[in-house]
Formats: sequence, structure tokens, C-alpha cells
Amino acid sequence: MHALDSHCLEVDLHRLELRYASARLLEPRAVERLARSIQSSGQLMPCIGVAAAEGERLVLIDGYRRIAALRRLGRDTAYVERWTCDLAQALITVLCRTQARAFAAVEEALLLRELIDGWGLTQNELARRCGRDVSWVCRRLQLLSGLPDSVLCAVREGALSSWVATRVVGPLARANAEHAERLLERLRAAPLSSRELNCWFEHYQRANQVTRERLITHPRLFLEALHANDERRALERLRAGPEGECAADVRSIEVLMVRLRKRLPTLCEQSMPEALLIALAHLRATLEAFLNELKRYGEHDPRGDPHRGAHAPGARPHTARDQSAAQALA
Repeated sequence: MHALDSHCLEVDLHRLELRYASARLLEPRAVERLARSIQSSGQLMPCIGVAAAEGERLVLIDGYRRIAALRRLGRDTAYVERWTCDLAQALITVLCRTQARAFAAVEEALLLRELIDGWGLTQNELARRCGRDVSWVCRRLQLLSGLPDSVLCAVREGALSSWVATRVVGPLARANAEHAERLLERLRAAPLSSRELNCWFEHYQRANQVTRERLITHPRLFLEALHANDERRALERLRAGPEGECAADVRSIEVLMVRLRKRLPTLCEQSMPEALLIALAHLRATLEAFLNELKRYGEHDPRGDPHRGAHAPGARPHTARDQSAAQALA
């Protein structure tokens, strides 16, 4: 549908023929929200109509909720975009429009900034004319704060997704602009997926300065090493079978019990939160039920101690097997 094939006009509601009302979902809540928007900001989007074969009536193609909202408000007229085509082509065009790509958040932010800088519109005026809250305009504009022009350029070129720009590169640029620029150079040469970059950024935030330098210099190499380490642990779990998994669970429980026994004496019993007391009561009931089942397995302990390490004064948490630190991988 070309712009020359249509024009917008104000039409009395009684001139609209709601021929396809039975094919549309009104959804009362959506109509109520739309009525509030129209009452505060006016009708922002025109309805779509096509001239009927007889008379001056227009067949309503799109905008049934808007008409219902206008009638709820007691309005007599509606803005309608009149298309000069047959009904079949109009319906097909409306169906094709539903497949249109929605604006990304960064795209909305860039358009808002253009309207503010280029056309002198205020945030309040933009919110009113877009049918949004001022807070929505502020949040969109905040997406651009701290983003270097190189990052925005990468987003426009498709080298960087909007999500990565706002969730990874943007925060990194505000904390360390030099690292952000170097990461962007690496991504231009060897792109990474959003999931990979999210994983990389989680390890970057926990790493020390030396490791961060390595992560910036070789981001893909780190992710490959991390993936290889995960595969190795998966193979070892497969090789160990359920018996090995049970042994690993036992060691994990021992570590947690030792840590819990060290922390509990440091708390004041009179000021313990109710949630902690409930959790301890559930833990006690679970342990008591489990100990009855555990007795028959303890008889086969080659060391002869069914409670080995659980209450030893000098017991230390065992290092979790095959849990390589990010520093070692980097």
C-alpha cells in the first residue's frame, strides 16, 4: 500500500460499516486501556477503511477496538485512513502488516533523541503525542547514556545486537571505556552470540584485573576453554554414572553442613528471622527422616565412621571437583 493510495479524514461513526466485526477480538480490558489513552492523548493511530460499493459508507478494515473505545467515550467521529483499493487487497495488506518487525528499544531511543534534538520537542510533549508515560521516554533515552558513538554505529550496522549494546557493552563502557572499545574490535573480527557474551560478561565481572585483561584480549579463546571444561565434566559424570553423582552429592552436603555449623553460632538466637527458623525446622525434619534410611548404608562404610567429617572440629570444606575458576581458564 503506497502513501498515494490513501488519505486520512474525519468520519462520522454512523458512516462506518463494521462488516468484519465478527472476525475481530474486542477484549474489554484492551478497549478500556485504549479508551483511557484516547481520552488523555487523543486518537493517535487512524482506523483503516475502504469505500463500500454503494453509497458513502466506509467498510472498516482495521481499528475495531478504537471504534469501541471511541463509543465508550461518547465520541461521534473517528480518524480513518481511506484506502482506494478493493476489500480483498485491503484485508491482505492488514494481514501482512502484522508481520512487520517491531522497533527495538535502541531504535525507539534514537528516534526520540532525533525528535528532541532535531525538532525541539520536549519529553512531556513526546510522551503525550506517543501515548506513553514520561518515564517511558526517560527510560528509552537512558539507554543511550554512556554508549559511545562506535557502539551505536555497530548496532546500526548489525555488528552488535541491541541487547548486547545495552546489557554488556554499555555497562562496560561506563566502567572502562578502553576495555569496551577493545571488546568491540574483537567482536567485529570474530562475532559472538548474545548468550556467549552474557556468559563472558558474568565471568568478567567476577574476575580480577589480570584476568580481565586476558578476557578482553581473547574473549573467544576463554569461551572455547570454558566449553571444553564443561564437556570434560559432562564426560566424567557420564563415566561415573549415578554412583559417582551420589558420591558428589554427599561431598556437597558435607561442605554445606560444615559451613552452616560455622555460621550458626555467630547468629543471635533471639533475633533470628522467622524465615531462617522455618528453614532450620524443615532441615531438621528432613535430616531425621534421612538418617533412618542412611543407617543401612553406613554399615558398609570402609572407614567405619557413618558420620565421617560431618562434625569433625577441624573439618574443612572439600574443594568441589572439576570446578575450574575463571582465572585458571583465562
